[in-house]
Amino acid sequence: MSSDNLETRSLLDELRDFEKGGLFDLGHPLLNRIAASFVKAAGIGAIQAVSREGYFTAIEGSGLESPGGVTEVTIGGKKQRFPDLKGESNRKSLEALVKSTGKESLQWGLAAGIYSGLTYGLKEARGAHDWKNSAVAGAVTGMAIALTSDDPSHEQIVQCAITGAAISTTANLLTGIF
Repeated sequence: MSSDNLETRSLLDELRDFEKGGLFDLGHPLLNRIAASFVKAAGIGAIQAVSREGYFTAIEGSGLESPGGVTEVTIGGKKQRFPDLKGESNRKSLEALVKSTGKESLQWGLAAGIYSGLTYGLKEARGAHDWKNSAVAGAVTGMAIALTSDDPSHEQIVQCAITGAAISTTANLLTGIF
């Protein structure tokens, strides 16, 4: 590829090539899929975490808090909010934001990497990609997500496994319909 061609390529051309070539070449398709899924989902998780915090900051700053004064999101019985965001200084607040965003990015990436790797591995081992692969991958991914919580209980792990299997299986079955 000549340097002239590089200078005239648009961002859209670069993104198209990115999708074709993949993000990594680790020597095996399974490793490539896991790594690419992890990185993409971790980026989405980071964007989601920062966007959520931006929303809460805007709500608090405008005085439009909810009637109960609670601006946290409750997920799985736990309030999800950056705990130390209002630190003693801007530096401490920024450190808390980065730390919390990093943790959430890791959780999203872990879920995507496990799910993607399991579906690929099961497809290769069984010779078919069907709802059964999706159910197993969803259940294991759900368990992994539950284990990343602060204090996972047996009940929470089982519920997350069942939920992961159900969502994954439903998505697989609906793929052919739409």
